[in-house]
Amino acid sequence: MQKPRKIPQRQCLGCREMKNKKDLIRVVRSPEGDVSLDFKGKKPGRGAYVCPDAACLAKARKSRALERAFSAAVPPEVYGQLELQLQEEEANEEQTP
Repeated sequence: MQKPRKIPQRQCLGCREMKNKKDLIRVVRSPEGDVSLDFKGKKPGRGAYVCPDAACLAKARKSRALERAFSAAVPPEVYGQLELQLQEEEANEEQTP
């Protein structure tokens, strides 16, 4: 008899809820210090997770959760890029039936 596989859980930095890793978007700080969204979950570096929701990203920004997770300052331009990437991803999901 096989054991049921464990589904990896991660905590959203915005709403602080534990959710399935596949349902969240990974924000990654590369070894070079660049911060970007990782929709595939494969980029190298330190990862933090956010729901695919602009409100959760806004909460994470307000509470400076990304700065704490990465132990580094996150420039405001990065948040703008993250919001744009999030909007593009939402638009792509709406187009796909």
